[in-house]
Amino acid sequence: MRIGLVGKPNVGKSTFFSAATLAQVDIANYPFCTIDPNVGVAFVEARLACPCKELREKLEAEGRLEAAAVDDPRQGSLCEPRTGTCIGHRRSVPVALVDVAGLVPGASEGRGRGNAFLADLANCDVLIQVVDAAGSTDLEGQFRGALATTEEAVESVRGEIEFLEHELDAWIGGLLEDGWNRGVRRVQAEGEKGLTSFIQERLSGLGATSTLVAQGMLNFNAVHQSEHQPWDWDATSLHLLGKCMRAQLFPIVYAANKMDIAPPGVLDSFSDRTMVACMADMELALRRATSSGLIDYQSGSSTFELQKDATLNDAQKKALTHMKERLQLANGTGLAKLLDEVLFDQLNHIVVYPVQDETHWVDGDGRVLPDALVVPVGLHAKALAGLVHTDLEAGFIRGVDGRTRRVVGADHEMSDGDVLKIHAKS
Repeated sequence: MRIGLVGKPNVGKSTFFSAATLAQVDIANYPFCTIDPNVGVAFVEARLACPCKELREKLEAEGRLEAAAVDDPRQGSLCEPRTGTCIGHRRSVPVALVDVAGLVPGASEGRGRGNAFLADLANCDVLIQVVDAAGSTDLEGQFRGALATTEEAVESVRGEIEFLEHELDAWIGGLLEDGWNRGVRRVQAEGEKGLTSFIQERLSGLGATSTLVAQGMLNFNAVHQSEHQPWDWDATSLHLLGKCMRAQLFPIVYAANKMDIAPPGVLDSFSDRTMVACMADMELALRRATSSGLIDYQSGSSTFELQKDATLNDAQKKALTHMKERLQLANGTGLAKLLDEVLFDQLNHIVVYPVQDETHWVDGDGRVLPDALVVPVGLHAKALAGLVHTDLEAGFIRGVDGRTRRVVGADHEMSDGDVLKIHAKS
């Protein structure tokens, strides 16, 4: 599962990427700072408490474990994550982020790095378009100079959204147009079935499935006004077809970045889209200050605390005081909120915990709940076994619910927060 970060140059994509992943990347206030895509891992907090909370409560109730100490750095968490962390039973799970070089108008026609930019998105499941909510840059990523009014900022953001959609639509429409003569022969021979199978083949490299293509065709047929047969469709019809397919292949959510300097009311004009106010530069500064031992900050929080032994100069104290005020006023930097929205709502995923012992919730080495897997809603127990190891799926016998000890079959649908023991032929 990969989330692509896209947008015009100089809107803060690389800052967003670095803040979310703590990866070291080039960040500069000029267009095309990013040339090749950066790939990193961000950690998103699971919506439900880690099952180690229930395990601790059970062990404490049975007198087999003392209550967590007040100064426990993990605040009572018992699990031993292979990836991510669990503090105070707040479990973080990994997701891949791809920071794609800035797009400019005409990319689908070869401007900038052209289709190379667009090809970098091919394996992404959803896109986050980082937009300049302050309206401080033009479509080429050049700074405007004067601060924008609310109306100017709204118009600027709208322009960013429309240009990206146009480039993606034109790119996908072009992929269809390139092989259209061959496609229409299949339509003439097989009817609509031939059309949908042709589209799926042409866009298979972008993750097209029969379900996604079928939904795209439904939307296309609802808005397509031409009475011509497919072999007579013009470039406008193919562009519209590309647009309908893009909406299925690349759902887009929006990071309204630079909100700390944006004029008021910008987001009010985009209530029809999933758009979250973000301050990527502040998130990056806070996370770096935490890594340096100056403050205690949890991503997604609306405040932070100074470390007791931190030594700060006057400039650092002033900067941190200013950031705390802005953070509390905005109720967070928005990055954690946006990634949560993308992973659990847009991608419709849940978190499950496979174990080798349904009683103690440990793996073969005795580690408590080491794995938290992010999986799509509706995943069955046998498919989950395949995510752990292909041999487990091939030899699947049954699963056992870690909470109820109930035996479940191969087609048991997993729920958010489930703990499952998998039995399989060795």
